[in-house]
Amino acid sequence: MISSRPIRSTGPVWVLILAMLLVSACAGSSAVLVPDQAAEPAGEIPVEAVPANTDNQAAGSSGDVSAQPGNQRDTPDRKVGGRVGDVAPDFVGITNWINSEPLSITDLRGQVVLVDVWTYTCVNCIRTFPYLRDWNARYADDGLVIIGLHAPEFEFEKVTENVVQAAAKNGIVWPVAQDNDMLTWSAYENRYWPAKYLVDQDGLVRYSHFGEGSYGETEKVIRELLAEAGADLSDDNFEMPEDQALDATLGNQRVEVTPELYAGYQRNFSAVQFGSDPYVVQTEYYKNRDSIASFTAPEDLVPNKVYFNGDWLAEAERAKHGRVTENYEDYIAIIYSAKSVNAVITSDSGEPYRVRITMDGEYLTDENKGADVMIADDGESYILVTEPRLYTIVDNPGYVRGQELRISPNSADFGLFAYTFGLYQEGP
Repeated sequence: MISSRPIRSTGPVWVLILAMLLVSACAGSSAVLVPDQAAEPAGEIPVEAVPANTDNQAAGSSGDVSAQPGNQRDTPDRKVGGRVGDVAPDFVGITNWINSEPLSITDLRGQVVLVDVWTYTCVNCIRTFPYLRDWNARYADDGLVIIGLHAPEFEFEKVTENVVQAAAKNGIVWPVAQDNDMLTWSAYENRYWPAKYLVDQDGLVRYSHFGEGSYGETEKVIRELLAEAGADLSDDNFEMPEDQALDATLGNQRVEVTPELYAGYQRNFSAVQFGSDPYVVQTEYYKNRDSIASFTAPEDLVPNKVYFNGDWLAEAERAKHGRVTENYEDYIAIIYSAKSVNAVITSDSGEPYRVRITMDGEYLTDENKGADVMIADDGESYILVTEPRLYTIVDNPGYVRGQELRISPNSADFGLFAYTFGLYQEGP
């Protein structure tokens, strides 16, 4: 999820067709612009619909720590909420606690609490994990408590086992509260993944930041609040962290970057409902939702759209392969502009299966394959889907524009939820 740019409209004929299908109007959308330090906003989609990011992705932003005294927790005119100066909400409606017994803001009074809102397939969240691990290692003994508030975007992210595995894989050893019903999310009036709220020793929200970036600023505030709480940091001469470096080939130029693309019809309908172009522009997709349909991808693909070829099933959150094939004849194609490409993919049966990856009709190589791609002896590039998660499938040496990427499964277990894109020198 990066920043934003206008993309080519799909034209008035398409708008009319989709308007007839959805009884709604379609307006132009935008893709994203560097710098890549965005949050995944819930946008206008209600919480009960499992809010997620949209094309209009917000840049990282911070709250103000300067003028909030730390000893007025019970002042009558302070409201409970997530804005700077509010009394921090407690953890309500939590489904499970991971790495901890249940905790509350009251229990943690006297310590500095960092409430980190995340979900485990969110690429923006994944990019913040190294900084969170450093803060936990540096300041846990000084009174910092990180609480990971896991607020799921997709249904499979509500499964405790999946979250436990993701936490272990990413070195998340601090307490994690599963907010499956988004009740604590709502109490903080949160709209983004990731989001960070710093709560002082008296239970007041003193700082907030939405999205990636501003890691040095955030650490400085952590140190200020710990010092207020009595921690002696005089011997902690840590260098403040810098934000992730963008692809070095970019220089100072502003470039087009593909926004997050959703494969499920719920997000496509919502995009149109709230004035954006849909991610999918094939009419069969909307006429046959929740039933298998045959698709033919056109020769000329519009950039930043998702195209299906073969038999596919459009479901609310994902697109599922509609049959078993032998020669990877069914595929999903996109024309993208970015350095890296990731995909959120699941398997119904839990049995491993291959997904072939090609770019501009060629297999990937060691130079442009993502971290999850394997190269067979015959040169075939593929990923092995073993669990529901985000897979990094492309990592070009530098930024590319207008490349055609195809993913082709033989298995009917294949389900695609979303594509995400990156511009960083390293990482997804």
